[in-house]
Amino acid sequence: MGLNKKQVEFTSDMAYFQVWCIENGHQIIEGESHRPKVLAALYALPKNSKVRKKIYDLLGVHLDSNRKKGIKYSTHVSKLGRDFFIYKNGTVSWGAEDYRPLGEKWKSMRPGNCWGGDFKSRDAVHFSKEHNGVQ
Repeated sequence: MGLNKKQVEFTSDMAYFQVWCIENGHQIIEGESHRPKVLAALYALPKNSKVRKKIYDLLGVHLDSNRKKGIKYSTHVSKLGRDFFIYKNGTVSWGAEDYRPLGEKWKSMRPGNCWGGDFKSRDAVHFSKEHNGVQ
């Protein structure tokens, strides 16, 4: 299946998924969706890179020293990835298990839907559609 057809399916699935979250009592906050290639390239630089630090300084952005190295070929670049955060008990949850019901629902909706909680690097807030081997 081509990229544009997958983008159409992903957009449709996301709309349904958000309604499902609301109907099932999950308060969600949308995070990153589309990621421009230049930002993906910046994220892919090692966190201690002088170039990355200089760009962050120029942009006035705080360099999060705990942030892991980004993925240059992320599904966010191809508009097939979106991050959602669960708002629970007055705060954003970072507990992977809180996201498991959402991840299971997302994966069950259509073949090729992937949840970051299953990834080796654990990114429980990430929901995507596989394309050319990228999840």
